[in-house]
Amino acid sequence: MAILPEVIATGDKSWQNRHETFIQPIDNLFTIMNGDSGNLINDYNATTTAIQTLLGNAVVAKRTLRALGGCWSFSDIAATDGWLVNTLNLNLLFRISGNSIDAKYTGDFNQLLFVQCGTSIQELNRYLEPLGKALKTTGASNGQTIVGATSTGTHGAALGFGATQDFVVGIHIIVSQSRHIWLERDSYPVVSNAFASNIKAEIIRNDNLFNAAVVGIGSMGFIHGVMIETEPIYLLEGFRELVPFNNDLKQLMSTLDFTKSTFLNNLQTPFHFQVIVNQYNIDFGAYVITMYKNKYHADYTPPVSLPNTAGPGDDAPLFIGKITDFVPASIPLLVNNLIKSELTIGKWTGTTGQIFTNTTTHGKVFSTAMGIPLEYVSEVVDLLISLNKQTTFPGIFAFRYVKKSAALIAFTKYDLTCVVELDGVQSDITRKFYNDVWKALDDRKIPYTFHWGKVHNLDQEKIKQKYTDTYLQWINARNVLLTSEMRNVFSSKSLRQFGLDLSI
Repeated sequence: MAILPEVIATGDKSWQNRHETFIQPIDNLFTIMNGDSGNLINDYNATTTAIQTLLGNAVVAKRTLRALGGCWSFSDIAATDGWLVNTLNLNLLFRISGNSIDAKYTGDFNQLLFVQCGTSIQELNRYLEPLGKALKTTGASNGQTIVGATSTGTHGAALGFGATQDFVVGIHIIVSQSRHIWLERDSYPVVSNAFASNIKAEIIRNDNLFNAAVVGIGSMGFIHGVMIETEPIYLLEGFRELVPFNNDLKQLMSTLDFTKSTFLNNLQTPFHFQVIVNQYNIDFGAYVITMYKNKYHADYTPPVSLPNTAGPGDDAPLFIGKITDFVPASIPLLVNNLIKSELTIGKWTGTTGQIFTNTTTHGKVFSTAMGIPLEYVSEVVDLLISLNKQTTFPGIFAFRYVKKSAALIAFTKYDLTCVVELDGVQSDITRKFYNDVWKALDDRKIPYTFHWGKVHNLDQEKIKQKYTDTYLQWINARNVLLTSEMRNVFSSKSLRQFGLDLSI
């Protein structure tokens, strides 16, 4: 007997994100689960109908609605005071056959995968590796869902590729209780009419609409599934080295000219490049993490995670929250001791799923991340160190680099974006340091964006300033995709604060 999808109202009146940075009052929390008819496409389509029914109910009840993924964002970008929908059980995966592909598709259809919205990055890695496939990039953590990660611009440090949204080539969006669409770029058609017919969706091919929706921060409708492009499985050979923090390193951080970096293990441009600076022990040096992509072979020893030590792909939020019950005078010693115990020097080889494994954090952590153009990196490094002398920040500075995205409001908007990450303990001191940094960047007229899923001080004027050429295009796309009624359903306090909820 076929099992139908379920939408369960929990009756919860508050919700807290994974990192416990805020508590959101809500009207209700729903959990949605796929049915089981013995046919995956039929089950997927039945869930589409269930979601549409829920949207219709939200319209009648005059409630806003947001889909929840891994609840990984530090900001309230995914929150609403209306209905939240837990999607973690929506994790169907579909391999694609040739008759599902448009004749004009120029990629390798064997590398395509259709992924339901609640599938976690960890689940994807575990599914892909036995098939000899891998994600093109990933964040340092893999607890996010695929749609949660791509909708907020989650990134790694892939110099030559970009962020996670850049491997998405098709989006299935439920835009109302009576309409759902398959959206892809007109310049890069992917699926055939047969595929769209199988999921009962209307095909729309439009570059601008796609580039708006792919980083849609939960406001472009209910994204039920995405088509991603994977690639053949590969190995990452990684190094964590302690490098003198001097002008040579700062020049590399500002130019990415690895041919002149004789202090590194390898002079070739790496796949992944990251620098971690302990501002309380500059003389000790900076931790430089480089990873090089190599052809996969079975003859290697996967990395082993050691207790109380950061793994090869872990970032600071994993461990920085271990600093607790501090007073300002104790911060330098606490940070120094923690970093020395967590960040060990070494090398490793592994797949992306074996290197980027973190699905949790320890303690209450805060994190902000700003994207800046490459040419400002050295100035920003000096600025952070100077500001830290005035406010002892209970955290560390990290720098990762990501290729520009075509998404209209991607925060990785510069040709090569340096992502400046300030990961610290939740405290008033951390908040003050963030505010000091943002003010100093503004005073010096250094351009910067904010990671949508991390702490920020964005408002309408700042959005206009940071996305001068594209924010109106994003708003226009939202008006095209959603009716006025549905724009209200997919609105939120954050969206209104950003001025992105306008009707045009």
